[in-house]
Amino acid sequence: MVCLLFLLLSLVGCSSPASAVAARPPIGGEVRLWQDAAIFTLVGKLIRTAQHRVLVEMYELGRMDLVQSLGAARERGVDVRVVTDPTVRVSRASAVRLSALGVGARTYPVDDFRHQIDHVKLLIADGEAAVGGMNWGAHSDRNHDYVLETRIAGEVDRLSRIFAQDWAFAGGHASPLAAAVGAVAQTAPGEEIRHMLQAALVHAARRVLAEVYTLTDAAVDGQRAGRQPRARHRNGGPAGLGGLRVQV
Repeated sequence: MVCLLFLLLSLVGCSSPASAVAARPPIGGEVRLWQDAAIFTLVGKLIRTAQHRVLVEMYELGRMDLVQSLGAARERGVDVRVVTDPTVRVSRASAVRLSALGVGARTYPVDDFRHQIDHVKLLIADGEAAVGGMNWGAHSDRNHDYVLETRIAGEVDRLSRIFAQDWAFAGGHASPLAAAVGAVAQTAPGEEIRHMLQAALVHAARRVLAEVYTLTDAAVDGQRAGRQPRARHRNGGPAGLGGLRVQV
């Protein structure tokens, strides 16, 4: 799985709580957390107001309003490039539509042998970025999800380099970035995300709060050894690992 992680450890005390309504834009170097349907208020604004570049890497891209908005940005002279996952039918159709609108669109060369997908959900608009777990599907606004908005130059630069890496790979030119330690991590290539999570779990002194769609990585779960977690299954079923909210 190709994926991005923007670690939330530094958010406490520097960002307002997630809200189901539109949050104010970040000021200066702030990072802001967006939640649920309000994420698309942010996405629409970033695409609509971009003056120089809009870079998108998206697993599920099925919202025609955003496809049209990307085309409109291209018409006003913005450099618009999009990478999608070829295993998702609506994303393939959107890539064809984007190409017809003059937008540079490529599909990530997923490795079927490894059961790989391009699971990135990334938007970069000029000097700002939004990254998190929300797809751009026709009904994604019904989902519970989070996205981080950042204008911190170092973070936007790292995200831009990751996009450039994936854009080149999607064009047949593999040039993987060197592993890096910081607030932004990727996987495939490398295992930056696993290392980041393991380090966070190892160094946690008081608590670990996790809300995860799929939790099956034994290497990450093994870091909880020696702790006494309190766990609750989302559906009220037996306590296991997958789909749990775990407080340690």
